[in-house]
Formats: sequence, C-alpha cells, structure tokens
Amino acid sequence: MTEWKNGIAKISLPTPFPVGDVNVYLVKGERLTLVDAGPKTEEAWNSLTSQLAQLNLAPKDIEQVVLTHHHPDHSGLLDFFPDTFEVYGHPLNERWLQPTEAFFQEQKHFFLELFKEFGLPEEYLKALENFKKAASQLGNRPLTGTLVEGMRPPELSDWQVIETPGHAQSQIGLFRENDGVLLGGDLMIAHISPNPLLEPPAPGETERPKPQLQHNHSMQKLLSYPIKVVYSGHGEEVYQLAELVEKRLIRQHDRAMIVNSWLKEEHMTVFEICKRLFPKVYKRELMLTISETVAQLDYLASIGEIISNDTLPVLYQAK
Repeated sequence: MTEWKNGIAKISLPTPFPVGDVNVYLVKGERLTLVDAGPKTEEAWNSLTSQLAQLNLAPKDIEQVVLTHHHPDHSGLLDFFPDTFEVYGHPLNERWLQPTEAFFQEQKHFFLELFKEFGLPEEYLKALENFKKAASQLGNRPLTGTLVEGMRPPELSDWQVIETPGHAQSQIGLFRENDGVLLGGDLMIAHISPNPLLEPPAPGETERPKPQLQHNHSMQKLLSYPIKVVYSGHGEEVYQLAELVEKRLIRQHDRAMIVNSWLKEEHMTVFEICKRLFPKVYKRELMLTISETVAQLDYLASIGEIISNDTLPVLYQAK
C-alpha cells in the first residue's frame, strides 16, 4: 500500500533491467514533485498510475520531476508525461536526455580508443554500435532548469542539492536538514554496491572521469551531513549510513587488492583482468564489467599500488 510518511511517498516501479524494481518518490513541497520517473514501459506507467490512485492522485497532479541522474530506469518514463511538464536535474543530464549526433560520435570515439587501450579484441568493438539503441530507453526531453551543489529545487524550499557523482556523472541527492532525510538516487543501496560506470569526459574536459574514486568520495561526503535515513533508488531505506559506507569501502578495497595480487604475478590488460573477475558475464555485460574492472585499477593507482606502461594495449603491473 502506497502511503505518505513525513511528506514522502515511496513508489516502487518494475523495470526490464537486471537491477529489478526502481524507487521513485513523491514529495510534498510548494509543488507536488516526483523525484525520478522510472523506466520507459507501459508496465511502469500503469504501476505509477495505480499507486498514485492509492493516494487519491493522478499523473496530472504531479507538477514537476527532479532527476537524481539520467539512467534509463530513472528517466525513461518522462516520455509518458506531457511536453509541458517541468524537469530539473544536474546539467550533465542534458547531453543524455537530448543527445545530438555529435554526442553519439563523441561516445563512439571515446569508447573505441578506450577499448583499444584496454586490450579488447576487435570482435568486442561491435558493442559500440549500440549507443543510439541505448539512448532510446532514456527520457527524451530538455531540462527546464539545472541543479548544482547547494541549490534548492524550485518550490522545494526544504531540500538542498548535494552533488554525488560516481555511479553517474549527473548524480545528485536531495537533503532535508530538518529531519535528516536524503533522497539519494543510486549512491547508497542497502543490498548491492552501485556500478561506477564509465562515461566520456564532461564538456570542456579532456580526461575521462574516474567514477570509483568519485563514488568513494561521494559516500564519504555524506558523512559530513546529519543524515538519519537514505531513501534509495533501489531496495530498502538505509538507516545505518556510516556503517554501510565503511562496509562498501572495505569491500571495494579488498576486491582491488585481489587484482593487485594478480598483477604481482603477471602483467595484465584491463580485458584480461575483466575476464578473470567476471568469467561468466563479461561477454553479456561488457560495459558494466569493464567499468567495474577499471574502477579497481583506478583505485589501485590512486593509492600507489600499480603502474601502467605507455604501449597499446596498456599493461598494468604492481609496483
């Protein structure tokens, strides 16, 4: 049963993705606001409509959406709302929600060069032809306005924006100081650790982001706020935030040190490490598993455990 709790109604929607259901949140402010939208499916729309009816509401009663990030399970359902509907989020949502041909080509070039550096065989480069297909699952509309660190969304005067990149470069959280509530997107999820996904550099930048390092920093950043509960993008709420942050950081360090032990025995490419880390799924989930592999290498490099050479494909080795 969908119900209000402290001005927030949690709505879980089915998705076609391996992650399972996604949580979106209806928030009572000066405007009735939906935080995240859900995936672009009739099933999700029908579920949203049904759960709104339990609150004696309909989709037309929602006055705006705030996105925690651009991923399709959070943004796709935007396309079911009227074109006049207002949408707010971090500026980096825009290039994904309104992709240009130039951005598609930028993505293709970025990942082609990266995959060559990582030592992927030619047959795997065909995966780079799917950017337009993947983009079709995202919401396709411009942002009405942008939100960055410290801002308050329109007509949500109790809520403050916290930038939390890592899982996505566009990711933000919304913090309500008067009761310590964080609407955290996919930063903190009780039952799984979010993937630190590779993305092209932000406009005006040349170096690729290092999403695992960003994600670790974003988790630690939350500890400087008096957060009592995190409403997550998936699964149950997080009440013991500091304990979960510590658990995630330890687990990630331990996984990286396993990779480090391999590199003490032999020099390896990213692709070789990926195959060893994810032997059963790397072919099916190439982008996810490569991102996770690079995450461990970025981390090991940041703590001075490994070095890489300048040849293509790049070989990594322990110091």
